[in-house]
Amino acid sequence: MTSTIPISWPSVEETYFRVTVPLTKLTPHELVLRCQSGATPDRAAFTELLRRHQSHIERVMYHLAPDWDDRADLVQEVWIRVYRNIKKLQDPSKFRGWLSRIATNLFYDELRKRKRHQTPLSLDAPLQTMDGELNWEIAAPDPGPDDALTTGEFYEQLRQAIAALPETFRTTIVLREIEGLTYEDIAQITGVSLGTVKSRIARARQRLQSELQPHLDGF
Repeated sequence: MTSTIPISWPSVEETYFRVTVPLTKLTPHELVLRCQSGATPDRAAFTELLRRHQSHIERVMYHLAPDWDDRADLVQEVWIRVYRNIKKLQDPSKFRGWLSRIATNLFYDELRKRKRHQTPLSLDAPLQTMDGELNWEIAAPDPGPDDALTTGEFYEQLRQAIAALPETFRTTIVLREIEGLTYEDIAQITGVSLGTVKSRIARARQRLQSELQPHLDGF
């Protein structure tokens, strides 16, 4: 007499997440899927996303708000918003653009309430989440000495030139050249017409070229 033993095969998605793969080998798309797979974001996968994109957000905030002393706090606030909303991201392959939009929206939120007092966030305190505390012990890789010698002076000049731009020019050029947003996205974020966005970006590029040309001629 032959008996049959029922076998329950796990779904492809379940099998995928059970395979032990180093987080450093996963793509951002796969890391986002891990963060979206449970009731709360996977802490290890989220920390890996943070590690990979931390310098990008720091750079964006540096250029958007060069004279703000609380930029580091704003960077942390970006990641708090990402943690709380990552399950709402419908297309994980667009994570970087979605992240840039969160950073930009936060910048505009802060612009609107600069005149109101706000208790700054503490970078020493861990992020309080529904499943406990999440510490932010992320090492930011520094450029090598050769790279620093080669590019450090130019990028310092570039940072100074961007910081010297009028706010409207600085915002549009950062959104376009650093965050890589489309003209249409920039128009929606800044609330101006598409033509105005293109005009501001063209004028900002012209001013930057004028400021940096003496330095470029020296190479």
